[in-house]
Amino acid sequence: MSKRFRLYHERNQSLKSAVMRRRISVHEDFWALRDVSLEVPMGSTFGLIGSNGSGKSTLLKCLARILYPEQGAITANGKVAALLEVGSGFHPELSGRENVFLNGSILGMSRKEISRKFDEIVAFSGVEQFIDQPVKNYSSGMYVRLGFSVAINVDPDILVVDEVLAVGDAEFQAKCHQKFDDFKRDGKTVILVSHSLSTVESMCDHAAWLNKGTLMTSGDAHSTITAYKNSLSPEAQ
Repeated sequence: MSKRFRLYHERNQSLKSAVMRRRISVHEDFWALRDVSLEVPMGSTFGLIGSNGSGKSTLLKCLARILYPEQGAITANGKVAALLEVGSGFHPELSGRENVFLNGSILGMSRKEISRKFDEIVAFSGVEQFIDQPVKNYSSGMYVRLGFSVAINVDPDILVVDEVLAVGDAEFQAKCHQKFDDFKRDGKTVILVSHSLSTVESMCDHAAWLNKGTLMTSGDAHSTITAYKNSLSPEAQ
């Protein structure tokens, strides 16, 4: 699978500007992912590692069907739920309660299903005291806790999670680890991006290492992390 973006150096803002300038927009292609091919074992917790700009978040967005590859295809066996950035799917002017229903519906839950799970969602997030306050007043940690709580209650077969969990406090991280263990026990799959190699090693069975859009290696988490660490300068380790 490959994903390309266009980087514009000079871009025409309208047809008129194109005619007046008598030239087309100047751009170059940037391949964020190039010939990445991997298989995530069903029922595993799978980590994506690599330095900034390696293509991890782009790959996650392709897995979540937010972006689509120019080449290749992605096959997912089951329902996918994603939590890719703080406050994704939330409207800042709406209350936490209203956003639970909004975000839940975006993720494919019916209003009846959200109502049935509402108390569980709020309890897991730990924002009961603020649930009727506009989320624009929430801290980033509160955003993440509520968003994650909604996503896991969609009861997905595959949960895709970006670095956002790093915003949560120690107590919430422990709850997330327990939830991931529950997912694994139930045969569900978790795919996560993290810059914390210790988190990936403690939570993940398998991992893939990306470097500048290229898949360097994929396999069990320990050997993949070891290969990545060995590529780093002593200062970076």
